[in-house]
Amino acid sequence: MPGLIANPGSIWLAVEPVDMRRGIDGLSMLVQQSLEHAPCAGSAFVFCNRAGNRIKVLLWDGTGVWLCQRRLHQGKFVWPKSDERCFTLTQAQWNWLIAGVNWQRLSA
Repeated sequence: MPGLIANPGSIWLAVEPVDMRRGIDGLSMLVQQSLEHAPCAGSAFVFCNRAGNRIKVLLWDGTGVWLCQRRLHQGKFVWPKSDERCFTLTQAQWNWLIAGVNWQRLSA
């Protein structure tokens, strides 16, 4: 999965948990309406479920849309607690996040 998001414009985490039953259209609508970003602008958007053990990544690659899911069998993803609706990550922070490691301890 790290190769999938090799050069996105930005990696954005949606702070609020989402229903993991949402697909490409539902998540794209959230990106536009709640996060106020364009889903086809080349950025990756990452969503987490309420339990914190699943994430979905929505990414437009210029040809089509990728929707990927990752589930941890043990533990939870470290998710930001913020007043903002979305939070941006560096590539290094992303790599730690998907490994299940506390990426917030890294200096950006």
